[in-house]
Amino acid sequence: MNALTELHHDIDVRVASIRENQPDWLCGKGCDSCCKRLADVPQLTAAEWDLLREGLAQLAPDHLQAISNEIAALARSTARPVICPLLDRNTGACPVYPYRPVACRSYGFYMQRDLGLFCGDIEKLVAEGKLPDVVWGNHDAIDRRLAGLGESRALTEWFAEWITEALENN
Repeated sequence: MNALTELHHDIDVRVASIRENQPDWLCGKGCDSCCKRLADVPQLTAAEWDLLREGLAQLAPDHLQAISNEIAALARSTARPVICPLLDRNTGACPVYPYRPVACRSYGFYMQRDLGLFCGDIEKLVAEGKLPDVVWGNHDAIDRRLAGLGESRALTEWFAEWITEALENN
């Protein structure tokens, strides 16, 4: 098991525990709130990009072209919040869900209060007493593990380099 797979496993265990103990937890199938309110362009390590690229390579050409258009528009934009360019806006689903980056896997279950990186919808329910005994994980520990997984770059940069190479090779 490589370091990224181990990290995914550890996150999955925590997420399963939270969902088991909090059946009303908001994060789950059908919730795309965080995907529509990203603070910035997602940053991925080289290991995360390698995995995500596998998922992207399996998409139909027209779907990949639509994502390419979204990523190009995002690269030119300074507007915030950001809508994830991978999000299928018609279905609210992620077409590369099994290959998604750590930030996507951990959001809503881990937090970085100092950076404002946590789900406001969940925080509101906690404050109202509707999700008692919630213990979110500390995302700083995840960031320390991610630091060992290679260079970190914006999704837009990884994608632009990959799509350019793919076009040159065809």
